[in-house]
Amino acid sequence: MRIARDRIVTALRDRGQQARADWVERELPERVDPAKHSGLLATLHLNPADLVDASSP
Repeated sequence: MRIARDRIVTALRDRGQQARADWVERELPERVDPAKHSGLLATLHLNPADLVDASSP
């Protein structure tokens, strides 16, 4: 299961967190592994289940 980086960026921008969204765009891979980045997602207050791409492997 992977999360499209764009979904994370969109969620942050929707909250008005432009600087964090910019950082995520620069630093994270295009497909984010929620297990590997669970700490970051928790820090950003993002639930991986809300961001998972239905078509992701």
